[in-house]
Amino acid sequence: MYLNADVTRYLRQQVVVEDDALHTIGAKARELGVPAIAPEAGRVLQLLCRLIGARRVVEIGTCTGYSAIWIARGLPADGQLETLELDPQRAAMARTHFRQAGVAERVTVTVGDARKTLAARADGSVDAVFIDADKPPYPDYLEEALRLVRPGGLILADNVLTLGPRVKVYDEATSSESVRALRRYNRLVATDPRLLGTILPVGEGLSVAWKVMS
Repeated sequence: MYLNADVTRYLRQQVVVEDDALHTIGAKARELGVPAIAPEAGRVLQLLCRLIGARRVVEIGTCTGYSAIWIARGLPADGQLETLELDPQRAAMARTHFRQAGVAERVTVTVGDARKTLAARADGSVDAVFIDADKPPYPDYLEEALRLVRPGGLILADNVLTLGPRVKVYDEATSSESVRALRRYNRLVATDPRLLGTILPVGEGLSVAWKVMS
């Protein structure tokens, strides 16, 4: 089910090209011990945004800004990514990284509780939502994303297979609040008639769901 180390290495050598900015920011995340999406998953985010012609995207969970850079580079010059971050220090760090990566004009960082921020946004106002934040609210974020994303848009989420190398969402012997929330998220994506979704086994599991055209 999972890509093995040899396949992952090949992908990163042949398909995923990190420039100096992405490489440095990814290394910074590892140094700090904070989450960062796998580069091959970042490439998928960039590609999907480009494929649907996304112009407005919301990201839930900024951290170092690594995934936001991939997304922003999938948007047109006048596109806009709003990334939501609870921690002001992480938000400040991400803004610095956006300037280093040359995407600052396309990214707005909003600091605060994501659920409150999302509630203030208009229905159908964005082309895509990417979820990569605290895991227990994932099902709530999904419901908000369904409201915010236009028909034909995308709802994407990271960590739907694993939380780091040891916590396997698909292992029924594993249970925690975060794992239970991720399992519920996956079930909702699979069964909600408003969505057509799947899970890509890249990085720690990338959920990709298309909002059905009404």
